[in-house]
Amino acid sequence: MKKAGLILVLLIALTALVFFNTGCKPKEVAKEPVKIEFWTTETQSDRMATIQLLADTFQATNPGIEVVVVPVDENDMPKQIASASAAGRMPALGEFSSDNALAFGAENILDVDAATAIINSVGKNEYYAGTLKLLESSAGKYYAMPYHGWIQGIWYRSDWFKEAGLAPPTTWEAFEKAAKHFYQPDKNQYGILVGTKAENFTEQCFTPFALSNNASLFDKNGNLTFNTPQMKEAVEFYAKMAKYNPPGPQTWRARDYYMQGKMAGFFYSTYIMDDLALAQDMAGSLTGEHFADLTGGDFDPELANKTAFAPMLANKTPSGFGVVVSLGFFKQDDPANTEAAKKFVEFLYTDDAYITFLHMAPGGMYPMLKKIAASEEFLNDPKGIYKQYGKAKMAEIVSGLENLMRFDVVEGNLIKAYGKVSTQQIIPQMMYKITQEGVSVDKAMSWAEAEMKKAIE
Repeated sequence: MKKAGLILVLLIALTALVFFNTGCKPKEVAKEPVKIEFWTTETQSDRMATIQLLADTFQATNPGIEVVVVPVDENDMPKQIASASAAGRMPALGEFSSDNALAFGAENILDVDAATAIINSVGKNEYYAGTLKLLESSAGKYYAMPYHGWIQGIWYRSDWFKEAGLAPPTTWEAFEKAAKHFYQPDKNQYGILVGTKAENFTEQCFTPFALSNNASLFDKNGNLTFNTPQMKEAVEFYAKMAKYNPPGPQTWRARDYYMQGKMAGFFYSTYIMDDLALAQDMAGSLTGEHFADLTGGDFDPELANKTAFAPMLANKTPSGFGVVVSLGFFKQDDPANTEAAKKFVEFLYTDDAYITFLHMAPGGMYPMLKKIAASEEFLNDPKGIYKQYGKAKMAEIVSGLENLMRFDVVEGNLIKAYGKVSTQQIIPQMMYKITQEGVSVDKAMSWAEAEMKKAIE
């Protein structure tokens, strides 16, 4: 059943239930409903329509609560919240990234007690551990509730690995062994892609290498801790793995080599899932337009089946990379608003509502609750993408949520200085210098450290 139809049927059924339960009761004087605002970053018109249907469904069984859905661009959320706070008109509930949750929490404008109560009610063990870690305060409470997100990992040719007798590339050792084995440039075949161009993709690829080696950019107090032996080891290893890339500075576009059977694996988020599974979505990677040594290829309908996912990378510790989008309560003058918002969140966590929300973006919205991720209803997405990967592979993919780690979150503290370092793309520039210009690791790291200090100051 299509998601809009599912919601409509649910709405009709729930509305009928309300009338049945109240129809025989004497009439009462209608009370003014509690009116709350829900600010969401899902601003596309089709997603707004789905969220509005969910709000309508909730209101059908909660006639005393009115939910006003307000779209806010993700980049504008901090500014809009600051304006709302200054005007004394805060929304009761918001949907925003985990880093915004930590920033709002540091400003003391989130109701952490209400969020923690919901998480405890659902059960901490029901969530993937990594998602809670990104939202936990140093006091052991939670700034907001994990709701959806995506994972980055290594997509690799499991059939090639099996034939070669190689282990999945989930450790430094296994990664290096596979990259070396499949690197056959004379046959126009390459290892496992890591970014080397001076842009964000390179930093996303490098992050799990560094964090899996206990190498961080900052300590919990925001002090720069970049130039360490652990970080140097990670940089050297990453640069070594880049030698098994296709020639030249590489970014996400080099996924074309994988699509055309010329590369063993590549880093990418779960947004790639439809490209691997659907002919119309893969078409852009099957041309010879982007690389001189690629002439194009045909769609392989079995590529999704031949592809596996390594959700984390381990050396000294396991580390994964991803993004968590949360639901957070803003502090309210009237406790009735908070209670109404809590009821709405409880509804959004119910199976039908949750899956309807997640199916707005298959591959881009994964559940934070284990039972939802394993449910047949979630796996039956409208585009039929998840079915092509199968239940076991889907479980492997979503398990990446257990080990999420980020440079900008240290022991429950959001390191705001990281944003200045990341915006200036200092790490990607450093990698470009090493891999493309032949600058030594020591010299490149010294340059990067100096640039980071300037950015912070």
